[in-house]
Amino acid sequence: MARTILVVEDEPTLRETLVEALEGEGYRAIGAGDGRDALVRFRADRPDMILLDLMLPELSGIEVCRIIRAESGVPIVMLTARSSEVDKVVGLELGADDYVTKPFSIRELSARIRAIFRRGEQVSAAPPALVDLGPVQVDLAGHRVLRDGEAVPLKPKAFELLAFLVRNAGQVFTRDQLLERVWGYNYAGETRTVDVHVHWLRAAIEPDPARPQLIHTVRGVGYVFRRPG
Repeated sequence: MARTILVVEDEPTLRETLVEALEGEGYRAIGAGDGRDALVRFRADRPDMILLDLMLPELSGIEVCRIIRAESGVPIVMLTARSSEVDKVVGLELGADDYVTKPFSIRELSARIRAIFRRGEQVSAAPPALVDLGPVQVDLAGHRVLRDGEAVPLKPKAFELLAFLVRNAGQVFTRDQLLERVWGYNYAGETRTVDVHVHWLRAAIEPDPARPQLIHTVRGVGYVFRRPG
């Protein structure tokens, strides 16, 4: 069956253009023109991905993202005319998987959509694995982190970054490499995204985030994950 993508955009022309373009690529696309309608369509249609504008009537995209993320791990790509770093970080903190600044090309958006779906398939195909890091366990199959047997709240993209580093323990990656491998494309130098996610991971899994024992900074290069002991 064709994957379903919910397009949440209050500008009718852009919404219709996106729906038509996605349907032309074989997806089932549905549209919503405001935040409240977005939640109704999300709960009724259970889409495989959501393209979510930030500036919406009724409920803002930020609020819609917060509500949906509390109910589901469905991939969310934020669409917005805002381009400041603060807006991008807010979107990522809420659990968005990607962030596209208007104006953007349909070709670029399609590439990002395919990259997100491809990563999801790779995670689904991976064999069950539980990586024991002492008091912390990384459940690669269950997409969760446990500390002393209790689940640690972690944003979806932060977990993807952790899983990638764990699977490649001992290998040093630059920020640009991590953007390409985990986010699926080049963020055009926006390496702050990686630093923010590493900060969240250290707060979640390190005994002392100020003196990391698992995710190490390699000065002038990037990051490396090292197993304890």
